[in-house]
Amino acid sequence: MTANPPEGTGTIDEADSRGGRLRGFDPSVPSPARMWNYWVGGKDHFAADREAAEKIMGAMPAMPMVARSVRTLLTDIVQALAAGHRIRQFLDIGTGLPTADNTHEVAQRTAADSRVVYVDNDPVVLAHARALLTSTAEGATDYIEADLRDSDAILTGATQTLDFSQPVAVLLFSVLHFIPDADDPYAIVKRLMDAVPAGSYLVVCHAPSDRRAEQVAELARRYSASGAAPMRPRSHEEVTRFFDGLDLLSPGVVPSSEWPSPGRPAAQISLAGYVGVARKPFLNTEHG
Repeated sequence: MTANPPEGTGTIDEADSRGGRLRGFDPSVPSPARMWNYWVGGKDHFAADREAAEKIMGAMPAMPMVARSVRTLLTDIVQALAAGHRIRQFLDIGTGLPTADNTHEVAQRTAADSRVVYVDNDPVVLAHARALLTSTAEGATDYIEADLRDSDAILTGATQTLDFSQPVAVLLFSVLHFIPDADDPYAIVKRLMDAVPAGSYLVVCHAPSDRRAEQVAELARRYSASGAAPMRPRSHEEVTRFFDGLDLLSPGVVPSSEWPSPGRPAAQISLAGYVGVARKPFLNTEHG
């Protein structure tokens, strides 16, 4: 189905929050989604977001390039899954604010009947849901306001749009490093992948702890100190654990600069972290 988007979409500014349009929202607390929007050149951020984003750029001046590169990486992988692997359903968790070439736009250019569900816990993203809820007549889009840790709410909501008897690509771009070890991110990913059928895919892009280690550690410290969210970069081994029980696609879990992507200079993504794509295998008694 295509949900009816909320009123009040468009550029958000401080006046919107003062007017009470975003209930329960405090613009003085920075948000990873809005900081990311600032780095990619968007307009939907507040003073607190810009201040926190600039402080983080003090540790990693290339963050705007990293953010843009991650978006390009997402576009490339969605295109590959839709065109090369015939995936027609996508669950994009931690989607962030709408930009050019959102997941549904990329997927539906390849297959008009693609169905996409977006998930985020930032109320400003909800206020922009109209841009995420456009769809071809053959396909569908929906939006769920939920935290990644609330997998039950995500899965229950997603079944309103996605058919869980058919393969689903679960997209986790730059979101798992905001889940601390205490919340067991591996169990969260396992619950999601247990709910989708064989032939589904998991896509992860994650901040590294063992590449440019000192710089990334300082970035994580500043992120956590900003009040936006604690950040937990992970090593190659730790990121690879998210794919336990799945069949990794070539070239495996690699620095994003090593991920094959036509027309995208490796220099643009050398800091974007680890990326991997894996397929949920069929049991011996299954075929397909």
